[in-house]
Amino acid sequence: MESTFLISEQGCTVCNNQVLKTLGTLQGVFGAVIDSIDGCITVSHTGEVKREEISAKLLSLGFPERQDQTVEDNEQAEDKEPEKDEPSEWGCAL
Repeated sequence: MESTFLISEQGCTVCNNQVLKTLGTLQGVFGAVIDSIDGCITVSHTGEVKREEISAKLLSLGFPERQDQTVEDNEQAEDKEPEKDEPSEWGCAL
């Protein structure tokens, strides 16, 4: 199973690697990926570890989960078509 966490903090590469190493020490976690562009961490794990335990570990590492939106809200926002600029008087969108 996978759990995705929207995070409010973005770390440097060294910090992100430390977070991934620490998550890997949790019993049942067998992989994790940090997406710095979308601001989320996806953790692959078994049923041995609960989502709440992973969230608590992320919080202890200084990566609190964002409470302002859920993963589903983030995915729906990505599905929206971006607004397009009107062409300028020169005939192209700037």
